Amino acid sequence: MGRVTKAEPFRRRSVLRVGAGLTAALATGCAADERPPTTAAPTAHPARSGNPARPARAAPAPRRLPGEPAQIAHGPRTADSVALTFHGQGDPAIAHALLQEAERAHAHITVLAVGTWLDEHPDIARRILDGGHDLGNHTLHHRDINAMSEADAYAEITGCADRIRRLTGSIGTWFRPSRTPTATPLVTRLARRAGYPHVLSYDVDSLDFTSPGADTVVDNVTSALRPGSVVSLHFGYTDTVAALPPLLDHLDRRGLSAVTCTELLT
Repeated sequence: MGRVTKAEPFRRRSVLRVGAGLTAALATGCAADERPPTTAAPTAHPARSGNPARPARAAPAPRRLPGEPAQIAHGPRTADSVALTFHGQGDPAIAHALLQEAERAHAHITVLAVGTWLDEHPDIARRILDGGHDLGNHTLHHRDINAMSEADAYAEITGCADRIRRLTGSIGTWFRPSRTPTATPLVTRLARRAGYPHVLSYDVDSLDFTSPGADTVVDNVTSALRPGSVVSLHFGYTDTVAALPPLLDHLDRRGLSAVTCTELLT
């Protein structure tokens, strides 16, 4: 990854790199995935405030990957890289902090954004893409998509796709179902109908949404990580911000790069 610094003691890093600059901006409010993550008070929509959001550069369109299954959970086991994927929701200050930490280490990530979050914070789409990261679809409202009717599930997928298209010119690169690691056959078919040839799952769950502490987030990932892994993480949780620098250091020591899912799988 071209990274220079090696591992520092974890607690020192979380105090020096994360705590000083983020405590006031991020506050607290970490919660389980079944509850909303930390979210800032809604701001005025740029179109109504007289300060329209500048359109993001186009997100790469989805592509069919020959030989890959309908639901992809990991990349090649011979790869020298892994994909860190983030569910996009919550306080945008935390999202910006995570992006900055990734870019400081020359890492690229994949963000699966919730549509209503993009409604509240449309500039974040441009910020993600301008940093060289992937942007994808994590449904419109982040509800249990596998439990929905066909019509409602399709509306969740296309509702988010429409927002990404409006902001970036495409429907985003990937689709990940909400409230579940894998989609039902129905949801997989609906995603394909909406333009996503593959559902993006994962093989490593950080469990950061349970707010277990940054040390545990790092342990959860590093104990299960293999070359080619796709890791599930979340915007909206301060533990994740503190965990990212030591996690990236761990990858560096193992000779692994953090890349987008597009880079991992194509």
